[in-house]
Amino acid sequence: MIKLSDINQKRLHRFKQRKLAVISFWILLIFTVLSFTAEFWANSKPIIMSYNKTIYFPAIKDYHPKLFGIEEAFVVDYRKLKLKESDWALWPPIQWDPYESNELIESYPGAPTKSNLMGTDDRGRDLLTRLLYGHRYGMVYSFFVWLITVFIGTILGALMGFFGGRTDFIGQRIVEILSTVPQFFLLIIIISVFKPSIPLLIFISSLFGWIGISYYVRAEFLKNRKKEFVEAAVALGASKIRLIFTHILPNSLSPIITFAPFVLSANIVGLASLDYLGFGLTPPTPSWGELLAQAQKNFTIGWWLAVYPSVALFLILTLFSLIGEGVRDAMDPYLNEK
Repeated sequence: MIKLSDINQKRLHRFKQRKLAVISFWILLIFTVLSFTAEFWANSKPIIMSYNKTIYFPAIKDYHPKLFGIEEAFVVDYRKLKLKESDWALWPPIQWDPYESNELIESYPGAPTKSNLMGTDDRGRDLLTRLLYGHRYGMVYSFFVWLITVFIGTILGALMGFFGGRTDFIGQRIVEILSTVPQFFLLIIIISVFKPSIPLLIFISSLFGWIGISYYVRAEFLKNRKKEFVEAAVALGASKIRLIFTHILPNSLSPIITFAPFVLSANIVGLASLDYLGFGLTPPTPSWGELLAQAQKNFTIGWWLAVYPSVALFLILTLFSLIGEGVRDAMDPYLNEK
């Protein structure tokens, strides 16, 4: 069991006092878990089934059609599979996968029905299912962009703040030049050259995202490097690497932790913007931004394409904002003294 220091226990206690932040954290966690386990909640395949006294798990594993006596197809359509009296199947609550079109409706996009609770998109795919799967890609993109930019920004900011002098001067001039680059437009240009994918989008988005983080880490290092605990470590013969990573860095992470929820929400908006403009994930990958782009094209006949993705995006950003306010209060250095 991890034992927290006194100051971190106080921070955790103050965060728990913000009821809205705690509730938002649990709601976001539930949504995220549901999204990452979406195959068990929204799928055109049974979660588990018994066929000819053999147990199968179609939701998480593909099976050859010959196992079910199918010779004329390459993919098993489990809805049309004839089950005997001894056979059974456990289906997910939503029996649509994110790439499957509902061929029973007359026109696309289809309005909300009992079969498609939030309607379908312009290709007949279930909207609720695509929202559920789309959240997964947004969270993966947002988290890894944040992780990479924090790593790069922290290292570079720490080096500039710790060594100062010529290292800081040259580093700041480079950062100032890079900060003048129109990052979003450059991102679009680079993506238009290559085939977009999650790893590529994460890599390209991380090229300049570290700049803001380096400012805060540099400022914290400039402030902390002359404090008594650092001078005491120097007197005891601590190496520069030990000073940076053991003594100064743990006391310089407050801005990074404080801004993390807001950065994560900004990354989600960034991916949605790229998808909306057509420079994001390659279709037919589920994406909230792509659904909003569909809404613009079909606004007069498909109001649900605008309402439900907008509500989902608004809800996620609100949850992150409330969590961020709780983290900000918990990390407030003035409250630490109380």
